Amino acid sequence: MERRFLTPAETALTIAENGRRILTQPILKTIVLSLLAGFYIAFGAELATLVTSDASQHLGVGVTRLLGGSVFSLGLMLVVICGAELFTGNSLLPKAALEGHIPWSKIARNWVVVILGNLVGSLFFAWLMVQSELWQTGRVAEHAVGIAAAKCQLPFGVALIRGILCNWLVCLAVFMATAARDITGKMFACYMPIMAFVASGFEHSVANMYFIPTGLLLKARLGLEAPGLEWSSFFITNLIPVTLGNIIGGVVFVGFAYWFVHLQGRKR
Repeated sequence: MERRFLTPAETALTIAENGRRILTQPILKTIVLSLLAGFYIAFGAELATLVTSDASQHLGVGVTRLLGGSVFSLGLMLVVICGAELFTGNSLLPKAALEGHIPWSKIARNWVVVILGNLVGSLFFAWLMVQSELWQTGRVAEHAVGIAAAKCQLPFGVALIRGILCNWLVCLAVFMATAARDITGKMFACYMPIMAFVASGFEHSVANMYFIPTGLLLKARLGLEAPGLEWSSFFITNLIPVTLGNIIGGVVFVGFAYWFVHLQGRKR
């Protein structure tokens, strides 16, 4: 019977070879795909905000986080199955450089373009959601502002570590989704790690590009009190350490680890 999945070694090789795409992919396509990834992750983040806005008073914190993580996983499913350029998932590109398929300079260029595209897509989606006035449902607005304010109050070291743990799981999800050979397998591969990172409270840079700007826009629109929630704290207090943590988690604990185990020293 035909196998419906790749072995870990085959998956590592496939990811490394897939990295060749950035050598020939036009930059305009990269921009469009990175904008789409920002939209897709924001879809999951918006849904998680709605679902968890009043669930804790009925179900408790743990089950509420489980529900939030479950619906948030929609974002990575859309990225993986529909195709998009997500900065955190592209933390696996160094595997292709280690194999000699692409130069490191191409990775740096890709990361800059993709993270900016993810940011613009997320900001635009946050603006759309505020203009939709769907935040008037229940306590969605207050909950969104509370999420954003909490993220902007994290100490640098805490945000960094949560970023490491987050993208460790995200890149494992991408690794498993690459191993899966059918849509159902890819959906389950995305679901479990993403649910785990959200329920655990880890920090994802692209998700925060939606969560925090949405809170900032609603704070300004409704005049809500949210100490520490400012645009400067979004970039400096949260985005910088979380992004650095995401890079470490993806590159070191998944990309390099599986390259070393399965590909290092292999005859090419």
